[in-house]
Amino acid sequence: MIGGSPPSRILVVEHDPTIAEVIVRYLERDGHRVEWVRDAATALGRAAAEPPDLVILDLGAPEPDVLAACRALREPPPGPMLMLTVSGEELDRAVAMEIGAEDYVSKPFSPRELALRVQALLRRSRGATVPAGTGGILRDGDLVVDVGARDVRLGGAAVTLTTREFDLLTHLMRNPRQAFSRAALLHQVWGWSFGDSSTVTVHVRRLREKIEKDPTAPRRIVTVWGVGYRYEPIEQ
Repeated sequence: MIGGSPPSRILVVEHDPTIAEVIVRYLERDGHRVEWVRDAATALGRAAAEPPDLVILDLGAPEPDVLAACRALREPPPGPMLMLTVSGEELDRAVAMEIGAEDYVSKPFSPRELALRVQALLRRSRGATVPAGTGGILRDGDLVVDVGARDVRLGGAAVTLTTREFDLLTHLMRNPRQAFSRAALLHQVWGWSFGDSSTVTVHVRRLREKIEKDPTAPRRIVTVWGVGYRYEPIEQ
């Protein structure tokens, strides 16, 4: 439970009952409502019936349609998604980010670390990490971001962003023309003191696909070679 709000509903998709039992126990201890299902197909039905606040999904589940189900769970995006990946499998981590997961934890994992990651994702998705007075409207030409409502419009049309994509965009827009390294963005946006910098690269690419006229020649989120990225306003 966060800040006196109702218990969060978390949907856990994990084929191994032993791992699922540990996850459920730790999350329920933190006051969450947790539902466990064994497969992604069942998860789709449960998510449609009662949209969860957060999904934890085992990317390594032994089922042929797990990736299709993952993508379906992101359209439209529910609450944030945290994926469980195999330790050391770079492909699993890359797939997790490509699909749109806000975070991932590698197996074997610390149940307490998983619970803390869940808390952080829920706080961010509810806007609890936005300090008072930092809401308002961010504008750059035809791109308009209502920070308080977590609403993004491009040319008047709604743009669907994941929690991380939204936080990354607002962070860059609040600091125009400032170059950030990938490590700095991991710390300032993700809250990670260490991690895989390719996470930032993938999220930048997804943002460009959604807000740039030509993602291959971005004008807003530009690459600073040897450093990282900066936001270059269209309107001077």
